[in-house]
Amino acid sequence: MKKIYHLSSCSTNQRILKEWGTKIKSFEMKDIKADPITPTEIDEMKKIAGSYEALFSKVALKYRSLGLNEMKLTEKDYRKYILQEYTFLKRPVMVNGDHIFIGNAAKNVASAKASL
Repeated sequence: MKKIYHLSSCSTNQRILKEWGTKIKSFEMKDIKADPITPTEIDEMKKIAGSYEALFSKVALKYRSLGLNEMKLTEKDYRKYILQEYTFLKRPVMVNGDHIFIGNAAKNVASAKASL
């Protein structure tokens, strides 16, 4: 599978996609705000990533506003919140075969680019 989950309204996601260049044209692009993540998709990502927590963004504004930072979340909770609210997915997520690159950390973005 070759798929990129992103947020088209996010300037950071736009910058990263531009940095990855034309090689991502062979990837299926999914704007997670316009087209929410399905349970099957999140389960496929988890299979490669190893956990739902790895896919979960703890810097999302709603993380603190909902008091999630004060709770002990389980894998089931991480999955539920990502499916409920697109902002909880650490983005962008690039699935390139059996490799997954999660988030916008410079090292991760560079690794994803090198995999293209």
